[in-house]
Amino acid sequence: MTDIKAQLLEAALAHVVFDGWSDVTFRAAIADAGGDPAVARGVCPRGALDLAVAFHNGGDEEMAVRLAAEDMSELRYSQKVARAVQVRFEVIPDKEAVRRGTTLFALPQHAAEGAQLVWGTADAIWKALGDTSDDVNWYTKRATLSAVYSSTVLYWLGDDSLEGQGTWAFLDRRIDDVMRVEKLKSKVNDSPILKRVMAGPNWLASKIRAPQPATDLPGG
Repeated sequence: MTDIKAQLLEAALAHVVFDGWSDVTFRAAIADAGGDPAVARGVCPRGALDLAVAFHNGGDEEMAVRLAAEDMSELRYSQKVARAVQVRFEVIPDKEAVRRGTTLFALPQHAAEGAQLVWGTADAIWKALGDTSDDVNWYTKRATLSAVYSSTVLYWLGDDSLEGQGTWAFLDRRIDDVMRVEKLKSKVNDSPILKRVMAGPNWLASKIRAPQPATDLPGG
């Protein structure tokens, strides 16, 4: 994030609670930051939408830093995932900014970008946990965690329990649901009959590979 965008974002947060991620907020942020409107538009051509994206991505980056400093060696696999998601919530500085963001990215014209941001969060979590999968599991892990994260955000926005205990209990239940699915997949693979039934789908899934970083692509 550029210094100018960071300044605009910091200034915008005071207005998001009243005006959402809107052009009104963007203009107010420019005024409060004492910036040049032309420069601000150059940095954020889509106005407050670009600031909302930067707000979300900044949370992912801070989460990754926090997780890198945590020792989770004593935690079970499911606990590591739950803790990583919890840290993502802990780094959010303003709940109302997230509430307004969910409204913004629920709009049809922004829904695809909103889904991409959530996918990016799931990807950041798995990377922070050391995921090295490059087959269909790369996709299923991120798709599953995206669903868990999205549902937990919605619960969290309406949660008024002490220190968010209701949200963490909800998150644990969602993680448990995911782990039951993983156990079912393991049973399928261990069953000779079901393994033959799934031979075709499993073969097709085995051909799926995670996307390679841009630097690994020709001309990257």
